[in-house]
Amino acid sequence: MEKNYIPLYRKYRPQAIEQIVGQEHIKKALANAIQMDRISHAYLFTGPRGTGKTSTARIFAKSLNCESGPTISPCGDCENCRNITNSIPIDVIEIDAASNRSVNDADEIIQKVALAPVQSRYKIYIIDEVHMLTNQAFNALLKTLEEPPKNVIFILATTEVHKVLDTIKSRCQRFDFKRITTDDIAKHLRYIADNEKINITDEALSYIAQNSAGGMRDSIALLDQLSVLNSSDEAISVDDINSLLGRLSFDSLTSLFNAIADSNQNGALEVLNGIYNQGNEPSQILSNLLEYLRNALILKSVGDVSNSVVQLNEEQTRILKAKLENLETHQLVSLIDKCATYVKELKLTSNPKLWLDVAILDMSNLAQNTKLEDLQRRISMLESGEGVKVVHTSPYNTPPAPVKKTEVMKPIKPEVKPVIEEKKEVPVEQKVQPSEDDVLTDTVPMSKVATPNALKTSWAKLLENISSFPSRAILKQQAVPVMITEEQIILTIKNPSWLKQFAPDGSKHSSIVEAVNKMYSSGAKKIIVRAPESGDEAIRKEQAGSSEDESPAPAPKPVKQSEPIVKKEDIVQAVEAKEEIEVENAPDDDSELPVINKSKSSGYHSDSVNMVMDLFEGKFID
Repeated sequence: MEKNYIPLYRKYRPQAIEQIVGQEHIKKALANAIQMDRISHAYLFTGPRGTGKTSTARIFAKSLNCESGPTISPCGDCENCRNITNSIPIDVIEIDAASNRSVNDADEIIQKVALAPVQSRYKIYIIDEVHMLTNQAFNALLKTLEEPPKNVIFILATTEVHKVLDTIKSRCQRFDFKRITTDDIAKHLRYIADNEKINITDEALSYIAQNSAGGMRDSIALLDQLSVLNSSDEAISVDDINSLLGRLSFDSLTSLFNAIADSNQNGALEVLNGIYNQGNEPSQILSNLLEYLRNALILKSVGDVSNSVVQLNEEQTRILKAKLENLETHQLVSLIDKCATYVKELKLTSNPKLWLDVAILDMSNLAQNTKLEDLQRRISMLESGEGVKVVHTSPYNTPPAPVKKTEVMKPIKPEVKPVIEEKKEVPVEQKVQPSEDDVLTDTVPMSKVATPNALKTSWAKLLENISSFPSRAILKQQAVPVMITEEQIILTIKNPSWLKQFAPDGSKHSSIVEAVNKMYSSGAKKIIVRAPESGDEAIRKEQAGSSEDESPAPAPKPVKQSEPIVKKEDIVQAVEAKEEIEVENAPDDDSELPVINKSKSSGYHSDSVNMVMDLFEGKFID
C-alpha cells in the first residue's frame, strides 16, 4: 500500500507556464511581461474555480524569483523554486483571505511588507479568495497596493470579482481566466489516465469533461475518484460514472421520456418508481430529466449538432432523434417549462415524493395538455369577462372584416358546398350578394344573455393571480369558492390531503394569500380554507346573484353588431321570394366565412359557432 498518496489534482498541478491548460491569452501576456521586464506591482486574477488562477500565480512567482531568472521557464530545482512548490513561506507568502479577512490581518501584512526579501528578488503576496476581505481590510491595504515598497508584488485571486472594491481593481492589472474547453480537458485527462494506467474509455473522459463546468480541478478530482474502479478487464464507462455520482443513466431517462411522450401515465409511474427505488432523490430525477429535455429540444430545433453540445454519443443521438419525429417543438418547450416549475416546487415542499409523482403525471398528459393550454387561457379570459367579443372570431383567428352601414344586398339561394370557397377580391363599391350560409353564420341569434356571476368572475381572477402553476391547477380541480369579497374569502376543498396543504397552517396557503393581495390593494380581512359544509350553497347563490337556471330568459332585443339577432324563417322567406332586404352592418368586402354544417341538430350554423354557443349556453331562435 502506498503510504504518501498524493491526489491527482495536486500531483499534476502545472509547474511551468507552458503546462497551463488553456488560458493562452494570459500565458502570452505574462511571458511577454517577463521578457520585456515590465513587471507590475499588483495583479488581479479572476475567473471560475479550477481554471488555474492560483497555479498561474505560483508559476509567475517562480519565474520572477528563480535563481536563473527572471525567466519564462523556471528551473524548478533551485531553492527558491522548491520553496514555492512546497508552499514554504519565505519570500512568497500565500494567504487565504477567507480565514484572514479582518483589518488586523491586513495590518499584519502591511507591517511585514516593509521588510526586504530574504533571499529572492521579490517579496510576493498571493492572496486567494480576496473578495472575502472586509471593507475595512480592503481600505487598510489600499495605500499599500497603490504604492508598495520596492520589490513587493501582490497577486490577488478571486472567483467573485464583483465583490472586490473598485478602488482595489483600478490599482491592479486584471486577467480574466476563461472556462477550459471540453476538448482541452478531455485531452489532459487522457494524458493523466495513460500515465496512471487508468483503464477508461474516451467517451467516459469526454463525459467527465462535459460535467466539470470548465474546471480542470473538478474533472481531475473525479477521475481520481473513478480510479478506484480501475480494472484491467473492463474499462470504466459512462454508466460507472452515473452510478458513482448518483445520476440517471441515458436508458432510464429514455424510458421515462418515452412514456411521457406517449401520454402513458401508468407506464411513466412504473418507470419512475423503479428509478426512485434505486435511491435517486426526487430533485436529482427532475434535474436530470430537465437536462435530457434540453438535449431533446436542441436536437429538434437545430438538428445535427456536435456531441459536445448535447452531451450524447452518436448512438444516443440516433435513439433520441427517432423519438422526436412524432413530437413538436412547442410540446418540448411545454415539458421543459413544467419540469422547471416542479424543480422549484420540490425545494419548498416537505413531501418531495408527492410532488415528484404529480410532476410526472402532469407531464405524462402531454398530448392533452399542449392542445388545451391555449383553450384554457381563452376560457380564463372569458370567465373574467374579457373575451366576450370572440363570438365573431373566424376559424383562422383573424379579426372580423370592416363593415359598411346601410348597404343594400340582394341575397340569392346558393348551392351548399362541402368545402370553404376561396376568397375572392371584390371592389368595395360593388354590392355583395351573400349566400344563405353567409347570412346565417355571421348573424347568430341568442335566446338570452348570460347573467354576470360575481362569484365566478372573482374566482377566475383569483386563479389567474396564483403564481405557482401546480397550485393553480390543483385549486382549479379541487377547490370550490363559497365567498370571495374584500371582507372575507371562503374556499372549500374536498380532498383531505390537499386541504391540509392549503389550510391556513399548510405550506401552500401563502399562494392563496399572495393572490388575494394582488386582487385587493388592502388584502382580504379574513381567508378561510375548509372542508365543505351544508350551508355553502346558500352563501354561493347569495353572492352570485340570481341563478341563470332559475331566472327566466330575457326577451330578445336588438343589439349592436357584436350580437345581431335575426330569425331564420325571415331570412329563408326573403331568399325564396328574392326580395331585397336592407341589412345593417353588412361587410365591405367578400370576407371568408365558415361553411354551414347542416348535419347539426341545432340548426344551420358552423362548427365554430356551435362551440361558442355551447360555451355560453346559448340557443338559436327558430
